[in-house]
Amino acid sequence: MQPQLPQPGERVIVAMSGGVDSSVAAALLHERGCEVIGITLSLYDAPSDDSFDGGCCTPEDIADARRVCSDLGVPHYVLNYRDDFNRSVIQPFVSAYRAGRTPNPCVLCNNVLKFDRLLHRAGELEARWLATGHYAQAMRDDAGDSHLLKGLDPGKDQSYFLYGITSEALSRLCFPLGGMTKTEARDAARRLGVRTESKPDSQDVCFIPDGRTADFVASHGGAGEGGDIVLEDGTAIGRHDGVHGFTIGQRKGIGVAAPEPLYVSRIDAARRRLVVATADRLDATAIEAADWNWLRRPAPGEPTAARPRYRCKPASVARVHAEGDVVRLELAEPVRAAAPGQALVLYGGADLGEVLGGGTIA
Repeated sequence: MQPQLPQPGERVIVAMSGGVDSSVAAALLHERGCEVIGITLSLYDAPSDDSFDGGCCTPEDIADARRVCSDLGVPHYVLNYRDDFNRSVIQPFVSAYRAGRTPNPCVLCNNVLKFDRLLHRAGELEARWLATGHYAQAMRDDAGDSHLLKGLDPGKDQSYFLYGITSEALSRLCFPLGGMTKTEARDAARRLGVRTESKPDSQDVCFIPDGRTADFVASHGGAGEGGDIVLEDGTAIGRHDGVHGFTIGQRKGIGVAAPEPLYVSRIDAARRRLVVATADRLDATAIEAADWNWLRRPAPGEPTAARPRYRCKPASVARVHAEGDVVRLELAEPVRAAAPGQALVLYGGADLGEVLGGGTIA
């Protein structure tokens, strides 16, 4: 398979966050001889004080993207997607935490905004291609079919967040940094004179850079009432201030004393109950996911592995059951703390490096 990249002279829209990765992606495509147009999405109102540090799409980030495009001599546009972002990402994020689930806003942002509406906008600008600074690889086989592979740098690979791309959309995407390490991307930034080359990376949840998720959810109306902390047999051992402040597998901040460390094993939002258990009770050997998107179905006998959260080792899959948009994976080895609301991503292909599909853990 060969990397999927636009040819010199072809028009390509580059989604630019103002960070180093998207800036380098634009510079590399410009160096390649492509007709680059930079687009930055304005997604939310960032506080003007110094407390908001490490996010993306802030006024400073938009200005950085504009300056990079000016350095390259290419057009730059800002699109106001704040209402869309609030409706499609923030509101579902808050609602999920209130319901005791652990959502993944990056997946929603990619699926709804970047690789749907922004790709549509690229078509309106008569651009065949949309490029981003993701560390993932869009590859094309000899038959002309597109495939989504992990990024070369295992520490930066972002393919987990991209499982929701449709096959049609994938055929129009390119990821110039997918075959590079982060160090190589920084080196390319210095070589190309990209002004953001020393800019620090943004946080995973761009609109909560301080990491205080429970406070953010509460400030947006997602805080529920307090309730009981119970053992698996229903014995009450404490109280909590709202299930929105917890996730499956959490140990710190539970606020109860016990002979053995206790972890959140289940969240019963309807009864405002936080169920806790010892670590050995967190293992799962089967996981069901809804809203499943296939990029490629596994061939008979093809080895596959599943990743139920971003920072975890993929687990070997023994059996795949698919019915409509619901997929159940039976695992050859247990995984710990699979949280409803998180993404479940299935990998296959050579060295288990290809994204086959994914969905939301149910």
